[in-house]
Amino acid sequence: MTLDYYFLPLAVIVLFFVNRFTYLLCAQRDIPEEQQPAVFRTINVLTTMLLISSYLEVLFT
Repeated sequence: MTLDYYFLPLAVIVLFFVNRFTYLLCAQRDIPEEQQPAVFRTINVLTTMLLISSYLEVLFT
């Protein structure tokens, strides 16, 4: 139960910084604004999958 109290805020912080770095990447690489939502969506989905799988791994080991 205590794992939830640490993991959830950490996951929110990780998603915040991943989105911040994604924005900087889009700005630096001059990615067109039409493609930016797809870039953000892809990176957010993959990061969320990574966070969920790491949570399950820690939970069941």
